[in-house]
Amino acid sequence: MSGRARAATLEQFGAPLVIREFEVPRPDAGQIVIACSYGGVCGTDLHLQQGHLPIPLPIVLGHEGLGVVHELGSPTATDALGADLKPGDRVMWASSIACGVCVPCRQHREPTLCESRRTYGVNRPTTAEPLSGAWADYILLDPGTTVVTVPDAVSDLAAMSFACAGPTLIHALYERRPIRLGETVIVQGSGPVGLAAAAFAHLAGAARVIIVGGPAHRLDIAKACGIGDTHLDIIGAADQSTVLDQARELTAGRGADLVIECTGVPAAVQQGISLARRGGAVLIIGQYTDAGATSINPHHIVRQQLDVKGSWAFTGAHLVEYVRLLPTLAARFDLPTLVSTFPLTQCTDALSAVAEGAVMKAVLAGAATDQR
Repeated sequence: MSGRARAATLEQFGAPLVIREFEVPRPDAGQIVIACSYGGVCGTDLHLQQGHLPIPLPIVLGHEGLGVVHELGSPTATDALGADLKPGDRVMWASSIACGVCVPCRQHREPTLCESRRTYGVNRPTTAEPLSGAWADYILLDPGTTVVTVPDAVSDLAAMSFACAGPTLIHALYERRPIRLGETVIVQGSGPVGLAAAAFAHLAGAARVIIVGGPAHRLDIAKACGIGDTHLDIIGAADQSTVLDQARELTAGRGADLVIECTGVPAAVQQGISLARRGGAVLIIGQYTDAGATSINPHHIVRQQLDVKGSWAFTGAHLVEYVRLLPTLAARFDLPTLVSTFPLTQCTDALSAVAEGAVMKAVLAGAATDQR
C-alpha cells in the first residue's frame, strides 16, 4: 500500500493547526490502519491547543474517532468482542492503551490512572508516530488498542455524538457512582458530556433529570433531542442563585439524590454541592484540565453527609459498553442532530465553534467519508 494522508497537526500552542501530509504506513504484525470517517472535536482538544496540558509537539490531534478498516498487519484479527475484522468493517477504537504493569494498573485495578498511558491524539508526537490522531485521513492503531465494530443499525453521526463523552460517563457511572432507579438527578452542563450524563440517567431509570446549563440554544437542542425533563439556563441568567433555587424547588426543596458536574467550570463544584440532598452524592467529571481553584465550605459536605467523587477518563472496556448501548441510545434519542460536520481542512474553524459554544458536537470528516 502507498499513498499520502492529510493530518491536522498542532505545532505551536495557541496557534492555528497546520494541515500536513504523511505517508500512509504499512501496518506491522498486530497493527491496523484505519481510514478515518470522522474525528471528534472534544473540549479537551481545545485545552490541548491552548497549552493547558503538557503534551509533546508537533502532534496530530484527535482522541476520538470512527472509521473503516483499511489494512490489517496480521492475516487475521478480531475486535474486542471476538468478531473477525476485515477491510471495510466500520469500527471505533479506545483512545488509550494502559501499560498493565504499573501500580494503578496491577494493584489498584484502575487503568484510567495508568502512569504510562499512551493516548492517540494526546501524547504521541509526529516525530515518533506520525499518523496517531483521528484528525487525519488515516490512523495507525497499535497492538493492544481496543477496537469495536459499530452495529449496522447505528449511523456514523449517532455513534460520534458521544464518542468520548459516552465512555467517559460509563466509567463514571459503572465504577464511581451509579444512578439508582427512581433517583432525581441534576446534571450541571449542557455540552456533550452533560447530555451524555442526562441520557444515561434516563436509561438507568432516574425518575427526573434536570439539566442546569446553557446557553439557551444548547438547552433547546437537548429538548429537541429528547434529553432531560427540565432545562434551566444558568448561563444566561442575570442571577445564577435564582436558577439554583429553581433547581432545588424541583426537588421539593430537598436537593437531588445525585448531582453530576460536567461543566469544567470550577465554581460549578460548590454549586453542585449546594444542589445535593442530605445523604446524596456529587459526581465530578468536568474538571479534566486545571481551570483553577474554587472555594468550598467543607462543613456543607459533612453536614449533608455527601459522597463527593471524581472520575477520570475511560478504558477500552467502557468504550465496548458504549458501543453495545448505541442501538438503545440511538433508538430513544435523536443523536445525529447533536453533530455538526466540518471538512478536515477546516479544523481551526471547528475548534473555534467549540470554543464559542456555537455547536453541540463538532466532527472532522476524513478520507473514508470523502470516498463515499
